[in-house]
Amino acid sequence: MPLVKMKEILAHAEEHRYGVGAFSVASMEMIMGAVSAAEELRSPLILQIAEVRLKHSPLHLIGPSMVAAAKKAEVPVAVHFDHGLSEEKIHEALKTGFSSVMYDGSHHSLDENIAQTKKMAALAREYGATVEAELGQVGGSEDGSVDLEVLLTGVKEAQEFTAATEIDALAVAIGNAHGMYKGEPQLRFDRLEEIHNEVDVPLVLHGGSGISEDGFRRSIGLGIRKINVATATFNQVLRIVNENVPFSDYFSYHEQVTAAAKENVKRHMRMFKSDGRL
Repeated sequence: MPLVKMKEILAHAEEHRYGVGAFSVASMEMIMGAVSAAEELRSPLILQIAEVRLKHSPLHLIGPSMVAAAKKAEVPVAVHFDHGLSEEKIHEALKTGFSSVMYDGSHHSLDENIAQTKKMAALAREYGATVEAELGQVGGSEDGSVDLEVLLTGVKEAQEFTAATEIDALAVAIGNAHGMYKGEPQLRFDRLEEIHNEVDVPLVLHGGSGISEDGFRRSIGLGIRKINVATATFNQVLRIVNENVPFSDYFSYHEQVTAAAKENVKRHMRMFKSDGRL
């Protein structure tokens, strides 16, 4: 099964009303675990890495591994560059073969976000890649270094933004936050429904780690088609590794990391109802 565009995966999810997990990876083991989970459950998969994570997983090393894994997979896999902040790295991801990129201009004014998103979208389309962008501000930050407050996505702004930029997917802020939630997530399903009714592109939920199964299912019913999961996988790997130290050899460690990542991906795929779709 060749590497596919994320737009194709989201179109199928929209037609059949389910969510697709976009799983952040940081190593070859995590890539292997995620692909193995998708193949076992017959689910489409989005592999992704965010720009802020490149100091630990350099793009020139992990990017080709992600693309190669997608090309060899038995199920449709899109490779996505998440929370792209710089044209340099977005361009590098596209040249590496990523089939999707996100430009995150949510920290800009609406006009500046539109202008910068249009610029990055034009670059992505030169490579035939899917384009995601964010409007509003998801709580926290991708690497947990900043405790940003949630700024809800406005309905009228979402209409204007998607029309002006012609993006393929919109990440919305509805009370969701990156990292693990400090309390019970308070998602604004009313705002999500309003956006879904007025915006004609698939919607994306960032900050998927820690949301309940009911929260995921309600979000999917109101138009969410892509759900980002990062912290939950990293924490699952860390827990399993800590439970099994000391390891007798490196390859036992390798197998545990792969298995832990796979188990978390499978758990979320079942919650998103993407299993058995192929």
